[in-house]
Amino acid sequence: MGKIDVDSTLDELDSGSLPSWITDHLNDYQQSNGEQGHFWDATEVGGTNEQPCLVLTTVGRRSGKIYDHPLLYGVDGDNYLIVGSKGGADTDPGWYFNLLASPAVELQVGKEKFVATARLAEGAEHERLWSIMTKVFPPYITYQNKTSRRIPIFVLEAE
Repeated sequence: MGKIDVDSTLDELDSGSLPSWITDHLNDYQQSNGEQGHFWDATEVGGTNEQPCLVLTTVGRRSGKIYDHPLLYGVDGDNYLIVGSKGGADTDPGWYFNLLASPAVELQVGKEKFVATARLAEGAEHERLWSIMTKVFPPYITYQNKTSRRIPIFVLEAE
């Protein structure tokens, strides 16, 4: 795969479709039961080497449909962390609003599948977790500089 154009990806996401590189990654992850896709080569989007990915399953706040999202993650204690960067777009990703409306989610981390509850990190916690996540994926710093919104971080707590 060649270098991924983040702006084209944002255009596709805003039009309501998933770019093929995201769909391919998700399919590999799910069809291999996490043997492939758990670590993703993020050099195509400016990251370094293999980045850990999970699959977040949400319920659409308006549609009620089930959505799967392959996302980079970090760890804080027993909790998983995800960032709603959307490549530095001025709008939050759709899953952000789904989590606010319905924080009960399913996660797949590698081969492990489980239920979790999502909560939005605020204040000092957000700052502390931002430091963790920018070490996991340094391009988040560039993404934050592209937008005036504060890029959200969700804490995913296993039940």
